[in-house]
Amino acid sequence: MASLRRQTHTNIEIVISDDHSTDDTPDVARRLAAQDDRITYLRLPENSGGCSAPRNRALEIARAPYLMFLDSDDELPERAVELLLAAHREREVDFAMGAVERVRVDTGRTSTWMPHLVAERRTVEGIEAEPALLFEHLSTSKMYRREFLDRNDLRFPEGIHYEDQLFSAQAYCLARSFTVIPDPVYRWYIAPYEAAESASISNQRHKLTNVRDRIHVQRLIDDFLKASGHEALKESKDYKFLKHDFRMYAGDLPFRDEEWLTGFADLVNPYLADLSPGAYARLPRAERVVLQLIRDNRLTDARLAARGLGHGVAPRETSMDAEGRVYWGAYVPESEESRTELDLTDQGLDSRPFPSAQFRHEITRVERGAGATVDLVIRTYDPGLRLPVGPQVATLLLAPGRRRMKTPFRLTPVRPGVFEGKAHLDLTQAPLPLNGFEGTRHPVLQLTSGPLRNTSLLLAPLTFPTLRARIDYRGGATPHEVTVEPEGRASGRLQLRWTPVGVTAKVIRPLARRAGAKAGARMRRAARLVASVAR
Repeated sequence: MASLRRQTHTNIEIVISDDHSTDDTPDVARRLAAQDDRITYLRLPENSGGCSAPRNRALEIARAPYLMFLDSDDELPERAVELLLAAHREREVDFAMGAVERVRVDTGRTSTWMPHLVAERRTVEGIEAEPALLFEHLSTSKMYRREFLDRNDLRFPEGIHYEDQLFSAQAYCLARSFTVIPDPVYRWYIAPYEAAESASISNQRHKLTNVRDRIHVQRLIDDFLKASGHEALKESKDYKFLKHDFRMYAGDLPFRDEEWLTGFADLVNPYLADLSPGAYARLPRAERVVLQLIRDNRLTDARLAARGLGHGVAPRETSMDAEGRVYWGAYVPESEESRTELDLTDQGLDSRPFPSAQFRHEITRVERGAGATVDLVIRTYDPGLRLPVGPQVATLLLAPGRRRMKTPFRLTPVRPGVFEGKAHLDLTQAPLPLNGFEGTRHPVLQLTSGPLRNTSLLLAPLTFPTLRARIDYRGGATPHEVTVEPEGRASGRLQLRWTPVGVTAKVIRPLARRAGAKAGARMRRAARLVASVAR
């Protein structure tokens, strides 16, 4: 609400649509409405369980000729209304849209949602001219002409989740033209590790009902495309589903149990069978492999293939047919479709340049050693047989500061294409900054071939007991506690967390922050002086 009241374009109407909340919202809303005559408070008689009903009820009473939507946990940048309204005034369009700032509430990091889609200012004459914009399915990044919504009876579907995807698909298809601006017009706060009971809808992927809702909306979009004469967009829409919606679930597969995987496959496979072959063909091979393994109900293999997606992680093993074609997994697939999707021949596992060669490094055992040391058993899979026969020297790389800590160890052949070794990681030797370090690092594994180096992801067991140790003053490093744990998300890497303790936390880091702030102030004063001289 504060972000709305700060808008540089002040002539706005603000409707608070309260979905029968059980907290102090009514008192806060009535107090705000008493302070600001631009505000109208609307309370629904019962909770709808979603976003659609409160938005639709607000639409019924809103009087303004242009409309925007703001979720209760997000903000509008101060110039959002001004910028989008200016885009409408430049030429008559059905809606204008801009960039969305994504803010991680746990780290404060800010990024732009789908930056390549909003990088250039332009007016699009119908979605067929740029079907890739279907990836930007947020309803909140747009300002709509009221007449456009009413003329097409465009409202949010009630009683379902992922309503934004259907609403936005319909808006894109029904709009004669719309303008895209690169300026940020929405600030979206992301809490990816929120507790399950309070997580947003998009972060409840652990629920099979979440999968069911998402697929239901996709089918509604398919029906709309067909009924509205936009079937030519089907492949682009299918590609968006595979690349965005399914891809989010794929990254979670290693952390799901057998019962969940079975339920997931039962829900998603009938829909996957209906998607355009051209949409599959546009995906990277690693994603096509995971999809096909799900479709073949090779669920354990799918979980294995999903680890390291996007990081060039090789399979543990491959198979080869009579024609010399290479496939993911221990045996040649039976069906022609599976052979097409699981074919790795063009990946060049045996021929790509060594720095980009694909290996698979897995920690099979994590044990606590003496003091702040950790003993790791590491297995390396080399399905392309890039490493020469015999022992290999590998190196663990870890950099909690600016300098790397290198831990060499020996990998011994187990069988062709498989090596194993033991690494002794002494965390007291990590070169920490003098002012301490607070953060998380994930070691990587480096192999060499002559002057060439290959640095790859290091996967860890998905579960093992958390290890903690205190590192006292040693070699210039101040006291810290270090935690060794499974990552618990993404690829499931080995995760090490440093936390300053004792004098580091109470004295050294506060002094360093104050010194940094003073240095920053001196730099800003110097910059202003330079600017004034330049003028």
